[in-house]
Amino acid sequence: MPKDSNTLIGLTVGTTKISVIVAERDPRSRDTVQIIGVGSAPSMGIRKGLIVNLEKAIQSVRRARREAENMVGFQLDRAVVSFSADDVSSVPSKGIVSLGGTPRQVRVEDVERVIEDAQSQLSISRNEISLHTIPVSYSIDGSTGIDDPLGMTGTRLAMDLQTVTVPSRYMQDVINCAEGAGIHVDGLDVKPLSAALGALTEEEMRAGVISICVGGGTTGLAFYRDGRPTKVAIIQIGGDHITNDLANVLHLPLRKAEELKKRLFSSDDGSVITLDGSSQSGKAIRIETDKAIDIICCRLDELFTDHALAQIPEHNPELFPAGIVLSGGVAKTPDIDNFLMDILKMPVRVAEPMDNYDMPPGCEDASFVNAVGTIKYILSKERSPYRFIDPPDWPKIHGLSGDSGFAKPLSKKTDKKNSALGAPRTEDSRGLWSNAYLTANKFWAKTKELLKELF
Repeated sequence: MPKDSNTLIGLTVGTTKISVIVAERDPRSRDTVQIIGVGSAPSMGIRKGLIVNLEKAIQSVRRARREAENMVGFQLDRAVVSFSADDVSSVPSKGIVSLGGTPRQVRVEDVERVIEDAQSQLSISRNEISLHTIPVSYSIDGSTGIDDPLGMTGTRLAMDLQTVTVPSRYMQDVINCAEGAGIHVDGLDVKPLSAALGALTEEEMRAGVISICVGGGTTGLAFYRDGRPTKVAIIQIGGDHITNDLANVLHLPLRKAEELKKRLFSSDDGSVITLDGSSQSGKAIRIETDKAIDIICCRLDELFTDHALAQIPEHNPELFPAGIVLSGGVAKTPDIDNFLMDILKMPVRVAEPMDNYDMPPGCEDASFVNAVGTIKYILSKERSPYRFIDPPDWPKIHGLSGDSGFAKPLSKKTDKKNSALGAPRTEDSRGLWSNAYLTANKFWAKTKELLKELF
């Protein structure tokens, strides 16, 4: 991979598909990128979002990597990795600190203290690790809706924090898989967040919206209000369950059931679909399209009525006026938007990769939204040091290199602002996120001790 900072690479590890996406910055603007390559390969050794056969998973990543390399014409050896897990927790907490009896400006160390106070309210299992620490909102002296408190004046700083945790061993498996395929891990993000970033508009995030990404083995949900994610969840139902239903009800081999599902999602075959060699005798079998769609709808009804709806806070759709944005392979189901509107009583749209990214042919649909979202995740971390916070020694904790290649220096304007507030200069920064010095050092020291015991 070129060593300049103009190339961004994302790796998405999914149950049915591995994707490698490569973007290049516009030389006139670091915030504008163009997709220059996409590679994908069927997932092997992965079930319900979890790696169950490391060697097979590594081979799948290698195939996707080679396909992307053939498209861009150079070696890809680093990436930010998006992955899923069967036990993701999204835990809210609140922090509050005093700035003194006399109003003064908020400094970096004040933000450190309020995050540490919010983190101290959490109880995280010994087998879990915090992957994302997300400030949802700040308030100063009761005034809410503050995105960046640095430099603002008051006597009391408070914050709402959202901490996303995953089991430590799942995260380590993902790192081992990527690096086994020759891809150094620059960072990690959980798939519901990257899917949301790839699917949602800024207007939807601010209005209130739910991103739902139905993958092969899991369904990821990300809830946004006032522009920030307020909750992340993963449901252990996905497109593979639909394949199993088709196979069981229609008495088809899994391979043919998957073919039937893809035919239903991608084309209009009329009232009957003919599959070659589906029966035990090897003769073709005719499947009524309406019957197959009914089977799919039964599973989708369970997914959204029994599981997704239960995740909506207080089951109140009015909290999310922008409704639901659906992505993932199952989003290709014919008329799924109207079907879900009847179930959830909310507006529904099917996502495509946002911001008019010029995706290669065959990659323009909802199944590649997650890959695009990984690129947007990288850009989001660059633009705002308060969007997704990593601990300063996070790379060291997880055996990653501190030379990430994607956490770029803050602007001169921001650097000057931080300097005036007593913050460290950009050129003194180290690691994935030490620009901001914004995490609870005591909490992460305990985390480091835990991981030493585990690994």
